[in-house]
Amino acid sequence: RLYVSSTTFEGKTCLQKPFIVQAKRSGGLEKANTRPQGPQASEKLKKREPLTRGTVSAPLPVPGHIPRPPYVGSNKMPEISSERQMQDKETIVHMKAACELAARVLENAGKLVKPSVTTDEIDKAVHKMIIDAGAYPSPLGYGGFPKSVCTSVNECMCHGIPDSRELKDGDIINIDVTVYLNGFHGDTSKTFFCGEVDEASKRLVKVTEECMLRGIAACKHGVSFKKIGRRISEHAEKHGFGVVEQFVGHGVGRVFHSQPIIYHQRNNMPGQMVEGQTFTIEPILTMGSSSIECDMWEDGWTAVTTDGSLAAQFEHTILITRTGAEILTKC
Repeated sequence: RLYVSSTTFEGKTCLQKPFIVQAKRSGGLEKANTRPQGPQASEKLKKREPLTRGTVSAPLPVPGHIPRPPYVGSNKMPEISSERQMQDKETIVHMKAACELAARVLENAGKLVKPSVTTDEIDKAVHKMIIDAGAYPSPLGYGGFPKSVCTSVNECMCHGIPDSRELKDGDIINIDVTVYLNGFHGDTSKTFFCGEVDEASKRLVKVTEECMLRGIAACKHGVSFKKIGRRISEHAEKHGFGVVEQFVGHGVGRVFHSQPIIYHQRNNMPGQMVEGQTFTIEPILTMGSSSIECDMWEDGWTAVTTDGSLAAQFEHTILITRTGAEILTKC
């Protein structure tokens, strides 16, 4: 997930903060801000306490024989590569292996979600699953990120750092897993329910996954990237949810984050998909009726909704083909 600012160069958005993107609005697209009130507006939501920061434990060790991505060992945020990552018959084998491992780890991590479990415990389990498979947890050491997985609870949009906070009945949590295996990254995430979750939260999660799948269904060789954002926005607005603009998808492969930048809201950005490209689609939807803005915690990573409304996210890594898109992050 990239967070970008509105600064531009060569017609592109320019990164200013880790993972963050301020999406560029074009004339005539403002109607995305005038979405209708969804059915959740009239429902009584389960009362929640605001998300609070717990204690973050030390980073976990990785055995020396496991290959590291090139950014490990530096706290400097890597630049977003301008390379459009293309796969051939040989490299797609490695991409599929990394993506399938990420999918298996994510599925198993989701089974740990229950009241009283801490996100730190989830991090430890994810870390062990990844290194036991001979892979490296991609988030660990990326720009100084201290953990092996991102765990984003309730109003946290993304990049939540696992800590000592216990999950509570009624929470929702996005678990974002990326693995580095044989020189390739596989990247995926899903939002899970903790215990008994209210119907409005369930609807948010359901529609978010549907938005991701509709965005993927729009993809194939020769299609404009902007079609992804249009499909996602149309479905989200139909259900009264907001699409977060600050965080985007990205090219992935040998490099963790590269072009193309994938906007999830309506946009007029140029570019078309090409057979062999691999990138992520990972929309974040919010339940807030008026705000899709985010605040950043002092840790420099944790992004939460400004109005405290819930957020949900789903993500797949896909491969563009002549006739469509193949989802690589499936078990």
